[in-house]
Parts: sequence; structure tokens; C-alpha cells
Amino acid sequence: MYPELFDKLIEHLRRLPGIGEKSAERFAFFLLDQDEEYLTEFGNTLYDLKDKIGFCPVCGFISDKNECELCKDENRDRSKILVVSYSKDVIAIEKTKAYNGLYHVLNGVISSKKGIYPDDLNIEALLKRIDGEVKEVIVATSPTFDGETTALYLDKILNSKGVLVTRLASGLPMGASLDYADELTLIKAMNNRRKFEG
Repeated sequence: MYPELFDKLIEHLRRLPGIGEKSAERFAFFLLDQDEEYLTEFGNTLYDLKDKIGFCPVCGFISDKNECELCKDENRDRSKILVVSYSKDVIAIEKTKAYNGLYHVLNGVISSKKGIYPDDLNIEALLKRIDGEVKEVIVATSPTFDGETTALYLDKILNSKGVLVTRLASGLPMGASLDYADELTLIKAMNNRRKFEG
């Protein structure tokens, strides 16, 4: 029905999370209506995405491939590391302003069903960060089956490092994702964290 290039654009847009056929069409028509300057800038941004954006070599948070601003911030409490599955979880926690420690992003969760195992995650870098200064590791994986599996694995390997391992507490129902939780729920979960009991 549409020209081949327009159909291809709709198909690419449909692959974005939460975007159906109608939304993809609406976005495609929006882009068609934009001037050349906007489309060039938009296209260049997409083109540069994989080349110029990567992960912080220290914590795994999204960055321009250098140490991220959170790791460089000398005002953060360096005795705590909050471990999350994805960079978007860091943003969700930061919005609450209830936490001022360091972060560590695993960039996934253990999932035998999807073929994701501990070696596929950013766990080795976490272990290297556990030194005398770090007193507590807060495991903040989402309370899903894979999130819990990952949390149990982290508790097991971190216990040998002599740090307190805690888990976010009440406020997050089983099966919930951190990035969908509201700020009040995350604040409650942060304040009521408990010692890990694997």
C-alpha cells in the first residue's frame, strides 16, 4: 500500500518496545513532515549511537565509553554499591533522590531460558570493585524469576567478599520491573531494604 521505503520505516518503528502498527504509522508520517535539517540530525544521531555510546568501564552504566559522571562524582557515598540489571534502572533510582551511593549495572539478568549465564553479565567487574571501602552491596534486580535467580547468585558470590549484601524490600511486588515503579515505591523499597536471606 505504501512505498517500499515508507513500509520499511514503519517496520523499523514497530520493533521499538510498546509500538504497534498504528503508532509506527503515526511516527512515520511525523518524520515525513519534518524538514531536512531535523531528519539529518535525527539520522546522524541514530548512525552514531553504536559507535559513540557504550558502557562505563567501571560500573557498566550507559556512557560515551569513558568513566560515567556517577562514578566520577566525588560526593557519592563510596561505601555502598547498588546493583541493577539495566541502565534504565539507575535512572529510576536516581529520580527518587533517596540514594547517593555508587551503582553497578549488570546489563542483563541470568536466564537459562534465554541462554544468559553469569559469565554473560557484568559480574566480574563488580567483584573487582569490592575493596575495603565498600561495606554494603544492595541488590536491586527486579523481583521477577530471573531477577531473583540473579540476586541469589550475587548473594552467594558476594558473601565470600565480607560485605553486607542487602535486597530492596517492600514496595516492589513480585514480577515488577524497577523502571516502571513510581518514585514513592522505589523510595520505600530503598529505605526498607533488608539483609539478604538467600
